[in-house]
Amino acid sequence: MDKASKKKQFLEHHLSPEKKKNQIFKKPVIIANEPTCDDNPLLEFEVFQEDPIDLSLRPQEIDSFKPSNLELENYSLAEKNKNLQLQINNLSIAFSFENLCQKEDLVKFYTGLPSNEIFLALFNLLKNCEIHYYLDWKVSSISKPDQLLITLMKLRHNFPHLDLSVRFGCSVATISNVTITWINILHNILFNKFMNKIPSRHKNKTCLPNAFKKFPNCRVVIDCTEIVTSVSRLSMNAQRDTYSSYKHRNNWKVLVGIAPNGVVTFVSDLFPGSTSDKVITLKSGLLEQLVPGDLVMADKGFLIQDILPPGVLLNIPPFLDTPQFTHEQIIQTESIAKARIHIERAIQRIKCYDILNLIPFSLLKQANSIFQVIAALTNLQPPLLQEIKDKM
Repeated sequence: MDKASKKKQFLEHHLSPEKKKNQIFKKPVIIANEPTCDDNPLLEFEVFQEDPIDLSLRPQEIDSFKPSNLELENYSLAEKNKNLQLQINNLSIAFSFENLCQKEDLVKFYTGLPSNEIFLALFNLLKNCEIHYYLDWKVSSISKPDQLLITLMKLRHNFPHLDLSVRFGCSVATISNVTITWINILHNILFNKFMNKIPSRHKNKTCLPNAFKKFPNCRVVIDCTEIVTSVSRLSMNAQRDTYSSYKHRNNWKVLVGIAPNGVVTFVSDLFPGSTSDKVITLKSGLLEQLVPGDLVMADKGFLIQDILPPGVLLNIPPFLDTPQFTHEQIIQTESIAKARIHIERAIQRIKCYDILNLIPFSLLKQANSIFQVIAALTNLQPPLLQEIKDKM
C-alpha cells in the first residue's frame, strides 16, 4: 500500500462521528490535471463540496429526522403552561354578578334572593337613583350590579371587609364605602318608599289565609325580637340601657308586624334591650296608623289595650284565671296560635341574615337601616304561606 492510501486510511479512521455523518451529504469532486508528488500527497486527496440538501429526494432521511433537545423542552414547557393556565382559569372565578348568574344557586346562596330575575329586578329599581357615596368619593372600579352584590353578601353572610376586598380586588375602604352607601339606598327605596304605611284591612281581605278566617278584621300581627349588639365601653348609660336581664347580654329590641298573608308590613326603630314591649309599641309609630275597626293580634305579653286608639281591638291568647281552661278558651287559644305563628316564621327569616348575629360597633349608626332593609328584602322571597304561593 502506497503512502497516499495509508495516509487517507489513517485520516478516515480518526474522523470524528459528526464528520463521518456529514460525509453522507457530500459528493466527491476530482481535481483534474493537478500535479502529484510524493512530497505533497495531500494533493491527491478528493476534495468534497457541499450542496444544498434536496429533501424531496430523501424521504427516508426526513422520517429519521428528530428535533433537538432544546426544541423538545420548549414544546413541553409550552404544553405545561397551557394546562396550568386552564387550571388557573377554572380555579380563579372572579366574584361578579356576571359570573355568579351562570348558576342560580350561587346567587341565592350569596344574596338571599331567590333568583337572578329578582336580583335584576331589584337592581333595575335602584339603578337610576342618585348615589351619594358615604365617604364622599365615587367608586368607579366596581360596576353598580357588583356594588349591590357586595352589599347583599355583607348583609347575608357578614363577610369581613378584608374578605370582600380580596374577592372583588379592591381596598377595604372601598368595601366600607360601597356597603354603607347601598344600605342607605336600599333603605330609602325598599323601606321608606314601599313600607311607609301598613296595608288596610280591606286590602288584607283580598288574600286572607284560612288561618285568619275567624279574624277577618286583622290589620297586623305584631311581636318583638332582639338582636345582639356591641356597645361603647365609654358609655355606661348605653351599656345599662341595652342590657337585657332576660337574655343576659346587650341587645337592641325591635317591633315587627306582618299582614295576615305573611308579608312584613311594619318595622320599628331599634330600642334598648331593657325597653318593655308596651313602651316600644307606644313609641314605634304603629298606633298612629290604626283606625277604628282594626284588629291587632299579639302574644299575651302585649298588654296594650289601654294605649290602643278608640275602636281598635286587641286579640291575645287568654290568661288562665280558673284552675283550667274551658273548652271555648282552648279553641280560642289554638285559633290564635295558628294565626300568629306566622310572625315567628317571618322573624326567623329576618334573622337568617348573619349580620344580625352581632351588630359591630362600627355599624351602630346604620343598625336601624340594616334591620329594616333586611326585613324588606325578605318580602322578595317566596310567600311564607303555601296557600298564598298557590294563588300567585
